[in-house]
Amino acid sequence: MTSAARPVRYSTKKRVLVTGGAGFIGSHLCARLLEAGNQVLCVDNFFTGTRANVGALLGHPDFELMRHDVTFPLFVEVDEIYNLACPASPVHYQFDPVQTTKTSVVGAVNMLGLAKRLRVPILQASTSEVYGDPAIHPQVEEYWGNVNPIGPRSCYDEGKRCAETLFFDYRRQHNLKIKVARIFNTYGPHMHPNDGRVVSNFIVQALRGEDITIYGDGQQTRSFCYVDDLVRGLMALMATGDDVTGPINLGNPGEFTMLELAQQVIELTGSASTLQFQPLPQDDPRQRQPNIERAKAELGWGVTVPLREGLGQTIDYFRGVIAA
Repeated sequence: MTSAARPVRYSTKKRVLVTGGAGFIGSHLCARLLEAGNQVLCVDNFFTGTRANVGALLGHPDFELMRHDVTFPLFVEVDEIYNLACPASPVHYQFDPVQTTKTSVVGAVNMLGLAKRLRVPILQASTSEVYGDPAIHPQVEEYWGNVNPIGPRSCYDEGKRCAETLFFDYRRQHNLKIKVARIFNTYGPHMHPNDGRVVSNFIVQALRGEDITIYGDGQQTRSFCYVDDLVRGLMALMATGDDVTGPINLGNPGEFTMLELAQQVIELTGSASTLQFQPLPQDDPRQRQPNIERAKAELGWGVTVPLREGLGQTIDYFRGVIAA
């Protein structure tokens, strides 16, 4: 008696699964994968992702959209998996923190199980939040982080940390081909206007002529990576050999204070908005800047889009969203 064979493939194109594919980053990744000649299966439960983000792809013959929650098993046939499923902004991941943890942990188990069954490579979209409020600066991949395990952000921070643990245990135990990318603050078109992230907050408030909300004294820093650069980095990581697993930082090493970002947004939008200061949220990191030397060495990757240029394109996108 022989074991069941995998279905016959009538296409030579690579079939790629993107979970969270209708989200901000996922939708850009789906588009780029299609441009590269792949078939793409986009899976999303539409908690934060939207059909509008992938609307331009729906008529593409190599694109398929499936509503599915990764906390439940998924049985499909694919050649690669990008696991991006998880709300990534504090407003969204704190709305249902238990579900956020389940998405990171149970979702990782389900996608790793699928990759194990199919014997295909799988990439985990991790986050700079695994570093917490870092005690070293800039952050290198060897740093273990400074994370509050019981705070309001822990559902996301610790969920992503546990997902990384699972990925490396699956590699050690099952010799699975894994890739782990730690994504730093990313911005660009398809961001949700009400996601609570600093770039979208500042732009939407400026375009509406509202006061721009600054938490704390505005001296806390972030490093902002334009989405096109980030997607290029994810695909470069997936294309590496089996010996390159990560984790690898993907982000812009340029560091800006919140005050500097607000001033650029006001200037680029031509807004008359003024600054309004509010108390700093609990466990909000004081500084965030990636060391990307490993990405340069192992992926040949670096950022190409300056903040001012990326902000201009993002502002143009939000003008259309607000006017609609």
